Amino acid sequence: MAQFPPGRAFRFSPAYKGIVPLKIATWNVNGIRARALEVERWIEREQPDVLCLQEIKASPEHVPAPLCDMAGYWCFWHGHKGYSGVSLHLRKATFTGRPAFTHPAFDNETRIVEARLGDLTIASVYVPNGGKDFDAKLRFLEGLEKYAAQEKRLVICGDLNVAREERDVHPKLRKQDQIGTTPVERQWFARMLGHGLVDLGRKFAPDDDRLFTWWAPWRNQKERNIGWRIDYVLASEALAANALSCAGFREFGTSDHGPLQAVIEVPAPLYEAAPEPAPRPVEPEKLPEPGQIPLL
Repeated sequence: MAQFPPGRAFRFSPAYKGIVPLKIATWNVNGIRARALEVERWIEREQPDVLCLQEIKASPEHVPAPLCDMAGYWCFWHGHKGYSGVSLHLRKATFTGRPAFTHPAFDNETRIVEARLGDLTIASVYVPNGGKDFDAKLRFLEGLEKYAAQEKRLVICGDLNVAREERDVHPKLRKQDQIGTTPVERQWFARMLGHGLVDLGRKFAPDDDRLFTWWAPWRNQKERNIGWRIDYVLASEALAANALSCAGFREFGTSDHGPLQAVIEVPAPLYEAAPEPAPRPVEPEKLPEPGQIPLL
């Protein structure tokens, strides 16, 4: 029988001693306030064990109330107003103790949050586009590659803003050395995979040249599936060996990205529960100055 340090709260799912099929979804929502109802509908329909969102474009206090403390999930919102931002949500029925949410040292502009669950690490990632600051994108990719080298059981989910191969861009959209397809970006991606990560989307559809996950919002490109593949679920080889599926959902939602969802069988998570966070401070109501008419 496993021995644990006395006085510590270790939590695991009711299926401990068995295998848990983890349903892991990732989605660049391109603004959580615009997509709040769609996220709620996705959760109700799919009931993922892990939900990773990117480009939420909102600080935690501006996330719509029904989602901010999502019922049945441990939630961590990591963003600021109008730009970037990621979140990570773990289903309480599967992860019965509060996880510890943290950020690697290379996190910049609220672009990565991770949950450490014993020997399993899950990260929601949003790599910079690179159009405004290409060097910043390369620094982030370098940080992500080093991060992958340090983790043994890792799942990276999100918008990585790199098309791995030429076929990951529709033929009509291919241009030489456009950002997202340059040799140096693909080299960093390949180095990251070289640390034992498996691209689950490609694992389950090795011959499909239309696995696109992002479409420009004009000329019905989403409906016609003329796009790029830049959203991924990457898993360590040992995890990938027990993956059951990985598929995209182009038809769902109004974001310019489609959700991506994988199912991986893992030993039931066992980890030390994190302490409850301090309650959010409530700002006192501002009273109008004497003689000032309050505006409605």
